[in-house]
Amino acid sequence: MTVESQSEALHARAQAWVRAFERGEPMPEAFDALACDLARFQATFSAGYARLCAAKNVQIASISRAADAPAVPTDAFKATRVSVWPEAETKIVFRTSGTTVGARGVHWFRSTETYDAGAVAFGRASLLPDAPDRVPILVLGPPPEELADSSLGHMIARFVERLGTPAPPEQTYFLRGGVFDLTALDERVVRLMYSNQRQALVLGTAFAYVHFLDALGDASFRMPEGTRVMQTGGFKGKSREVDAATLRRDVAKAFCVGARSVVGEYGMTELSSQFYEATLRGGEPGVYVEPPWARVVPVSPETLEPVADGEIGIARIEDLLNVDSAFAVVTADRVRRKGAGFELLGRTAGAPPRGCSIAIDELVGR
Repeated sequence: MTVESQSEALHARAQAWVRAFERGEPMPEAFDALACDLARFQATFSAGYARLCAAKNVQIASISRAADAPAVPTDAFKATRVSVWPEAETKIVFRTSGTTVGARGVHWFRSTETYDAGAVAFGRASLLPDAPDRVPILVLGPPPEELADSSLGHMIARFVERLGTPAPPEQTYFLRGGVFDLTALDERVVRLMYSNQRQALVLGTAFAYVHFLDALGDASFRMPEGTRVMQTGGFKGKSREVDAATLRRDVAKAFCVGARSVVGEYGMTELSSQFYEATLRGGEPGVYVEPPWARVVPVSPETLEPVADGEIGIARIEDLLNVDSAFAVVTADRVRRKGAGFELLGRTAGAPPRGCSIAIDELVGR
């Protein structure tokens, strides 16, 4: 089979998981079955992943569990092209935000159809489980044209398009050229209240909320009672940080909603899936849950093997929607399983963990 035919078949299987989730049906197949087929496909058409499997002495043709397939370190997306497709086939490129120094990670997509389906389905379930099909969306961030290569910007644009009630861009995006338009935001909120809207959705990054709160001062916006606020991203490379509990409290106060209506999102450029706090369903702040098509496994930073349940490790993330790149990645983020979810405990300091550094060398053939 060609790379095109195999990719299309695997995307169809991945999208079947999303459809089953939306319908409340059982998943169409075992997680390990699709994961192993993805690993074999990626080892066949991605020379770097084939090298990684060979270096780990993994006979990829005979694996039966997702855990048996080597994970690609997220830093490898900075060092080499992680894709089964040649560059000429690329339709869209997402880049990591980066810091003040160093290369940016790049995730190459031939199509975002699978990405979009999963993002909208799990985003709706996590942020608007009791909402009608569409709600007003207010973005404390720039419009898509200012974030052309941002996976977060792309996801937010899909939310606006598929979950939001129609509104012109100037009534949707309230950060332009690095400046918040609080007057336009106030006008939109007043219109929502006069139209008796019951729910709305506010989207933004943690760092954007910090600047928004600075600009807002002691003022607040009285939002519809059922408003939800999505908070994503951390403070990597930023000069100022705010304690998570303090930021949640202040954001809730600014929009006159309960603290549990502020929902954290965790995602990354190198993935096609996202994770959310379950605070709307009584979950603990800081504990994130996966969609059925993804797993987060804490592993040792030295060996990349799973740690004992309840211990802290770095995150190995298995993502069945990452069809054409790397179905399993390993990050520098420290995590710990807790109940049905996982705690996000910040990044490891300094150089990449030893296990990740070795895997990068193996993948690029050093």
